[in-house]
Amino acid sequence: MPSLQRLKSLKRPKLRSLFFQTHRWLGLTAGILLCIAGLTGSILVFWHEIDRLVIAQRLGHLIPTGEALPIATIADTVKATYATKGLTLSSINLSDHANQPYSVWVHSPEEHYWWQVFVNPYTGQVMGDREWESSWVGIIYGLHYKLLAGEVGTLVMGIVALLTLVLSITGIVLWPGWRKLIAGFKIKWKQAHIKRTSFDLHKVAGIVTAIFLTFIGFTGFAWNVPQAKVTEAIHAVTLTPQPPDPISKPIPGRQPLTYADLIQRADAVISNATTTYVSFPEKPEDPFRVGKRQAQETDKWGNTRIYLDQFTGEVIRFQDGLKPTRAEAITNQFGSVHFGTFWGIPSRILYVLVGLTPSVLFITGFIMWWYRKRKDTGDRTDEPIPIQSH
Repeated sequence: MPSLQRLKSLKRPKLRSLFFQTHRWLGLTAGILLCIAGLTGSILVFWHEIDRLVIAQRLGHLIPTGEALPIATIADTVKATYATKGLTLSSINLSDHANQPYSVWVHSPEEHYWWQVFVNPYTGQVMGDREWESSWVGIIYGLHYKLLAGEVGTLVMGIVALLTLVLSITGIVLWPGWRKLIAGFKIKWKQAHIKRTSFDLHKVAGIVTAIFLTFIGFTGFAWNVPQAKVTEAIHAVTLTPQPPDPISKPIPGRQPLTYADLIQRADAVISNATTTYVSFPEKPEDPFRVGKRQAQETDKWGNTRIYLDQFTGEVIRFQDGLKPTRAEAITNQFGSVHFGTFWGIPSRILYVLVGLTPSVLFITGFIMWWYRKRKDTGDRTDEPIPIQSH
């Protein structure tokens, strides 16, 4: 009878080979889509800053004059202006810069396209607008999120995100540095065959960015494929009861409360927080949602959320960004680990490089596969690399 140690030693090569084949073929088959996701992601890391320049060039610079108008006043103005065009008010994002306009979002429920309206917060004047899908950032975002292919593209990129997760995990397992640390970071440049250099670049670039690509892949999959019920799983694993969806209860014969009234009620829930956005109900069952950021919160938009019944003004749900549940503490970090905002500018610069990594990994991986293929067909001009080094 073979010893237990002998059985374990026999299983290791088979398991490693399985990881290697999975890593190789997933990388080759999904490589182009991974490159698209990575390259567009690198651009989107600083899209807000780039877009401010684009907007200023088009609309001119906004000069602050006194206090900003009430949010409800701006919302009512935009709603009335764009209702004649068949567009529905959706949300308003307040600017965190005094010299930047507010962004008000309106859309066509039937045709599923969005318009971004820029409003002077001091005068209420509509400075201009643009169709989101045809804007430079809308195109980049559309490629990144759904390949400009609607719901099918959203699902495809969700699967790509899952493959990113799998590739990152298998790459970590296969990294040669686990046997000898220096071998995991050494890159042979001089008098090295292109296959050898490609392998070295692949292993180093992969291990340095693997943890970030893992988080990016996981969060992208959770967002793009809600059918996977990742949020529900997090609630279950953390033993956190999942609250029901906030719903307004229409009252026969009664109109919804005014925006001004609802915002005032939301402000009364927590007074020491800054409003960052407001989402307006589009259906009778939709809640009125106000996003806020407390002073101690680091997220740009904050994680404090207030949901109100649009007919009674009753608080349906209150999420305190400083006192999250166990599940919220995890899901609240999705945005920062996906977009690289957790360390401010340094981590965002890092994420620009992380976004370039899939292209580096695909190119170097393809070179290794190509030369291995040539070797398998009888061309032995390449420098061989033992399979256990992959």
